Order: sequence, then structure tokens, then C-alpha cells
Amino acid sequence: MLLQYILRRTLILIPLLTAVSIISFVIIQLPPGDFLQMEVMRLRSAGTPIAEEQVNLLKVQYGLDKSLLQQYWIWIMGILTRGDFGFSMQLNRPVGEILAERVPLTVLVTLMSAILIWLIAVPIGIYSATHKYSFFDYFWTFVGFIGLSVPGFLLALVVMWIAFSRFGITAIGLVSPEFENAPWSLAKFIDMLKHIWVPILIISFSGTAGLIRTMRSMMLDELNKQYVITARAKGLSERRLLLKYPARTAINPVTSTIGWMLPALFAGEVLVSYVLNIPTTGPVLMRSLLNQDMYLAGSIVFILSCLTVIGTLVSDILLAWLDPRIRFEGNAV
Repeated sequence: MLLQYILRRTLILIPLLTAVSIISFVIIQLPPGDFLQMEVMRLRSAGTPIAEEQVNLLKVQYGLDKSLLQQYWIWIMGILTRGDFGFSMQLNRPVGEILAERVPLTVLVTLMSAILIWLIAVPIGIYSATHKYSFFDYFWTFVGFIGLSVPGFLLALVVMWIAFSRFGITAIGLVSPEFENAPWSLAKFIDMLKHIWVPILIISFSGTAGLIRTMRSMMLDELNKQYVITARAKGLSERRLLLKYPARTAINPVTSTIGWMLPALFAGEVLVSYVLNIPTTGPVLMRSLLNQDMYLAGSIVFILSCLTVIGTLVSDILLAWLDPRIRFEGNAV
């Protein structure tokens, strides 16, 4: 039953990801002009003469002389058949090379932030609900409001200031200066682990605060239901009662947030990466959008959209595994 549910939901991804790729490519094309027009205007305003023949040759080179439909078809077929995401006109490099450098670090930071959020928020949310109106509950309520109201980039600036003014260290980058241009090695990886916790803590701060509030409210709602009162009256131990019944039910809405948590963390690291000078996809996406580098921006937006779709699939599978009612209703359709 569960396997059939997973198979059906996975097959739905094919037309969904196709639509996502089309929308991602079209959105990048919506602003007037393109990278080449902006570059020609910049050079001409600086006094550099450019002949129309040169402009036409560049259009042919970058594929800008073709229609929107042809550009999309070449782009998507390159991804599907050769893993070719196109050519970055801004950086004058294949998009695949840029993504190969940036995406692994982005995925690492995002996944570690998501894991940290769950490891911290779920136990605290359960404890806060079972100790309502205690000092612990008020403390985490206060922390939750701070986390939801303080932007990540501002928190990054505060951390940088404290690290430099109090401890004399710079919380910038993922590695020490001596490893910046060095090839990857065990020493560089260990040095990265010493630095990576700073952006992970900053990026996961607001997500942790929000998830604590969600878990607390759901637990409070479940604890007041009749089945919990009945189980407690039958002499079931408090720990077993909480883990077997209300916690398992309360975590369902929390599990459903995985669909938007992954892209939210991805988007939240853009400004944090700018401030901390982290070599992830965030700063590249920002620059590609400002310069209308369509293949680079479109590829990153497409990956971001795929994260949303995959995150939703993962949350649906987890919900079907945690709650058999969801699996039965899904197979009954």
C-alpha cells in the first residue's frame, strides 16, 4: 500500500517538474532586454564602440537569435541528455561548472540547517507544551519571537561584530584564508567544519523559532483531547503516553512543513551568504538576476523549484508512513 502511494506520487513529479521548468525559464525572460543588450549599453556608455555585426555574432553565439520556445527546448534538452545547463554570459563559464562548485556547499548548509532545526525545535516544542506557562515555556516563547522578527542578514552582521570585537576572529567564509585557493583535502575539510557552524546557526535560527511555536501549539491541542485523558486514566506512563499518541499526531503538521522549509532555507541563505562571503549559490543567483544571465539564473531557479517539489514529496511520504489514515485516503482516490 505504501509502496503504491510512493510510486503514484513519484510519477506525478514528471509533468509537475516539466511545468516547473517552463515557468522557471519564462520568469527569467519576463524583464525587458537581456544580458547582451545591457552589456552593449554599458560599453557604449563607457565610450567603447561596438558594431552591429559584432552584436549579431554574439546573439548567434549565445543563442539569443532564436525564439523563446527554441531557447527553452535547447536548454531543457541539454539538461536531460547531457547534463548541460547552458553557458553563463556574465561569468563566461558553463553553468554546470558553476553549479558543481556551489550546489554541494549549498545542499550541505541547507540540510544541516534543516536537521538542526528538527533536532532542537521538536523536543523543545513538546517540553514547552507539557510545561505550559513555566519559566522554560516563557523563555522559548521570547526566543521564538526574536527568531521570527530578526532577519538572518542582521543576525549575521551581529555575529561578525561580536566575533571580531570580543574574540578577535573573523566569521567570514567557510575556510581560513590559507585554504581559500587550495585544493580540497582532509585538512581543508576539517577547517571548513570549524567555520560552517556559524552560517548553519544563523540560517536555522528563524526556522527553529517558528517550528517550536508550531510544535507547541499542536501539542497543546492534542493534550486536551479525550483519548489522551483516557490513556492517562488507564495508568499509561507519561513518557510513553506523550511519544505514542499526542507527539506522533502533533508532528504531522510539522512534517508537512518540509515542502517549504527546504526552499525557505535556500532563499534565506542568499543574504546571509552575501554578508558572510560564503561560496554558495545564493550570491551567484543574486548577481545573475541583476545581470539577466538567463541560463544561470534559470538553472538556479529551476533547482530551487525542484527542491520545493521534492520537499513536498518527502513530507507526503513521511506523513503516509506516520499516519496510516493518510495512506488509506490517498489509495482510495
